[in-house]
Amino acid sequence: QVQLVESGGDSVPAGGSLRLSCAASTIRQCMGWFRQAPGKEREWVAFILPNGNTDYSASVKGRFTISRDNAKKMVFLQMNSLKSEDAGTYSCAARRYACMWQQNAYGIWGQGTQVTVSS
Repeated sequence: QVQLVESGGDSVPAGGSLRLSCAASTIRQCMGWFRQAPGKEREWVAFILPNGNTDYSASVKGRFTISRDNAKKMVFLQMNSLKSEDAGTYSCAARRYACMWQQNAYGIWGQGTQVTVSS
């Protein structure tokens, strides 16, 4: 059973930065980050393929950067210029095959790490 453990969540002021980490017991083809704000549905943030190809949701493009270290089985999410609407629980997810933005395409999830952005 693949396990994912996120870390790095914190409380930061608007405009600040955070780097989230996801440690995987086994790294999969597609690794993604999703987030869920209180009272809202979980939404896709970014994903990355083994070759480094990435994609981002429009709301974070240009501010967030996803990366991965396959040897260390780690995935990262560098978040810059944070806004209040970026607050929520950020979860790492893994998918065996091609990356997709639909959350139900991912069968492996971490517990999440909390990000709070104060204005």
